Amino acid sequence: MNDSPTTEAPLCSAKGCQADAAWALRWNNPKIHTPDRRKAWLACDSHRESLTAFLTARGFLRETEAIADFTPEGVDPT
Repeated sequence: MNDSPTTEAPLCSAKGCQADAAWALRWNNPKIHTPDRRKAWLACDSHRESLTAFLTARGFLRETEAIADFTPEGVDPT
């Protein structure tokens, strides 16, 4: 029996994608979220562009950072 905690790599948020995430796309919807609130979608290299385009077209994207720099504290991942 292994008592050590498992650390799974975060996965891409694109529908059906099981690839490891390489990017954190931080966003909020200004119509329903306070300006300081951030939600996060995680993206693999293959889906970064399409997820960024989706959020940008709606005016939701706030910042993008490498997954190595991503800290989920205070971020709603949905």
